[in-house]
Amino acid sequence: MRYKLAFFIFSTLIILPGLYFLFTAGLKFGIDFTGGSLLEYKFEKTPKIEDLQKYGTVTPENNNTFIIRTKPLEQKDITNLKQELENKYSKIEVRREENVGPTIGKELEQKAVYALLLAGLMIVLYITYSFRKVPRPASSFRFGVAAIVALVHDVLVVLGLFAFLGKFYNVEIDSLFVTALLTVIGFSVHDTIVVFDRIRENLPKYLSKNFSEIADISITQTLARSLNTSLTVVFVLLALLLFGGITIKWFVVALLTGIISGTYSSIFNATALLAWWEERLGH
Repeated sequence: MRYKLAFFIFSTLIILPGLYFLFTAGLKFGIDFTGGSLLEYKFEKTPKIEDLQKYGTVTPENNNTFIIRTKPLEQKDITNLKQELENKYSKIEVRREENVGPTIGKELEQKAVYALLLAGLMIVLYITYSFRKVPRPASSFRFGVAAIVALVHDVLVVLGLFAFLGKFYNVEIDSLFVTALLTVIGFSVHDTIVVFDRIRENLPKYLSKNFSEIADISITQTLARSLNTSLTVVFVLLALLLFGGITIKWFVVALLTGIISGTYSSIFNATALLAWWEERLGH
């Protein structure tokens, strides 16, 4: 904890580039948010996903069936696209051709924001209640706020990365990205609570020590457990990234980034902020 300031500076340097791209370029929204055309075709000959991706985002289904999500298309454009595919891959069976309106996309966007805000609020309330018996002058509310700050850090890291990827690599975000963000939030708080719970247990045991010293002891006691848990998840996600296919690639990238950031922030952001806050206001 003696290096708290260095941790805060490092985290700020990680977040600032992402914030720059987030505010200057923004996120590149997929069809789930912007609206567009959804085309589901069954091919007689198996096409290459790389060939289909020039039309839009591709999701493979069973039995040589593929879903293509693209920008809004007129019926004549859909007919031309289908004809082009038939010329290359022989017969095509149309399973679905429909347009997703922008009002649906806007509704999804609003619900995603509401879900994230509600999750943050419930986490603060839960931690404040669960840590209500923490020995005074420590404050359960400060535990909750510190956890949320670490959570926001992890969310900003993921958002900043995808703002960068959207600007330079045209990576779009969809409803799966929201799922990944909510998962990262849960993991981040889960990892933070493990450290905070050990701090709560150690506070009555080390009355002669200051809060930073108790935080150091608690981190040491939980470090192996935190690293083992996180590395297990990271290895699984790396396997999915390498062998899971292109359809879940960016979903896995979002999860992997968030899990690594969450493991770091639980110790170097949440605990460091809590120690700094308690030493100035609580002790």
